[in-house]
Amino acid sequence: MSIDHTPTTPNLDPAAWWRRLGWVTPRIAVCGDLPESDVAARAMLDQWIAEGITVIIDVRGEHSDERRVAEWAPHVRYAHLGTHDNGGDQDDRWFILGVEAILAALAADPDAKVVVHCHMGVNRAPSLAFAVLLALGFGPIEAMTTMREVRPIAAAIYAGQALDAHLWARGVPRGEREFAVEEFAEWQRANRVDMGWVISRIRRAEYELDAGLD
Repeated sequence: MSIDHTPTTPNLDPAAWWRRLGWVTPRIAVCGDLPESDVAARAMLDQWIAEGITVIIDVRGEHSDERRVAEWAPHVRYAHLGTHDNGGDQDDRWFILGVEAILAALAADPDAKVVVHCHMGVNRAPSLAFAVLLALGFGPIEAMTTMREVRPIAAAIYAGQALDAHLWARGVPRGEREFAVEEFAEWQRANRVDMGWVISRIRRAEYELDAGLD
């Protein structure tokens, strides 16, 4: 069944989902970033810690919170795996390194909980979390359905490339990879998130925060 996330969806408020943890597994969450304000950022980091987060995977190429996390919560592991969000291809190595880092963190500590975040939690972080779900044995549609259930603003435009990288790493022939990626792309088209609208609503909320109106 198609999931409608267009502006006419009455209960979808992208700004409310922006910085809300979405648990794709009991130990892996997806989110937007810490606020720019130190006061708000520290409060949000404390909330993450209260919910059990022990590892932060920050995939923003444009910014880093390494200093703030090291100062405020030195017991929390912070990994910066920054990348772009220009809509073009991601480096396959980014997916591979990201998946390896997350799985290694979970394997090293049975109590570890990881949050993967970009700026808005719309494309980069959901795409990497999708890649992790594939590595954990989820099928692509199962993985994205799970993602959308806990984070309905996840457009995850790089997920198709994540799927291709996942299959390539497992030695799947090119023709089979292309078929699987196109089949998944058809599902994404049928269950699309209105990315432009979602981003515009978050940007409006961001502007209001910066302007001190919220």
